[in-house]
Amino acid sequence: MHGKMLARIALIIVLALAMTAEAIHRAREDLSAAIPPATAGAEAVRPSALGDALKRCQQLGEAATRDAGCLDTWDENRRRFLSPAGAQ
Repeated sequence: MHGKMLARIALIIVLALAMTAEAIHRAREDLSAAIPPATAGAEAVRPSALGDALKRCQQLGEAATRDAGCLDTWDENRRRFLSPAGAQ
């Protein structure tokens, strides 16, 4: 009788795992269907001038703290980041 009970518990666990795996699989399918795939002919988005300037300042390191262009770039970046979403 112990063997039958153990077999039933094992069967219940296996079925629960299978149902969970199926639910996860279906949820991922629904999510991937909602997101359109990237088209092969899509052009790469060029980084903005602000992004290029921020990258240049990052490469300057500590010297960027004394560079007027970097100070202006950081001010603009803060203004864009902290402004309300519609005010850009």
